[in-house]
Amino acid sequence: MGLLDRLRRRVRLARTAGLGPALRPPAALRPRRRRRLPIDAAEEVHLRDRLREDPNDSSAFVRLADIVRRRAAEGHVDGDPQRAADDAVWALAEELAGNHRAWYPLIELARLSVHEDRDGALRRLGTAAERDPSGQALAEGLAMLRDAGMPSEALGLGVGHWRPREHTVQAGRHLVHAAVEAGRISEARRHLEVLAEHPDTTQVEPLRAELERAITEADRDRGRFTTR
Repeated sequence: MGLLDRLRRRVRLARTAGLGPALRPPAALRPRRRRRLPIDAAEEVHLRDRLREDPNDSSAFVRLADIVRRRAAEGHVDGDPQRAADDAVWALAEELAGNHRAWYPLIELARLSVHEDRDGALRRLGTAAERDPSGQALAEGLAMLRDAGMPSEALGLGVGHWRPREHTVQAGRHLVHAAVEAGRISEARRHLEVLAEHPDTTQVEPLRAELERAITEADRDRGRFTTR
């Protein structure tokens, strides 16, 4: 039997009996199975890709921050796990804030530092407001300061960066509320008058009743306090 016939016979036997070990291709030539990443790791890769495209994707940031926070807390043996989790989110936000388009990460950095480094937090919020022509960053920064119990700081930030006819009406809304909470009633009224001139009347009108009510109630409460 010639060499060619012997090879053909081996092929026929292999097809009949199944590919035996002797006829398996070398390991280096066999296709490698792709290793599947753990669910969190795969999601982290996806979220980081989203944030590279849009560093202000708040939903992607919040989810990614949750992943890195949990991982840091679980892997922290000594010390304060909450601090370790906050440090992990800080590192994430700081990394993303390097993008000249990024304003949301700056809001998060300010949120994490506002009670320990007030001036640094306000600088970050100012930079965030400057990076966003829509006014959404300013609105987020004002809301964050109000939540932190700092209406006077919010008022200062808003007065320095608010462009009433260009920014989202939410920036004006938070500015009026900040003035009310800071006890600056006359200033709140002035800001409401300016907000009323915003070209998007469909958004302004629903807010006017809310803001006028807040001003009226604060003025009434102040009057009760001063007459006692």
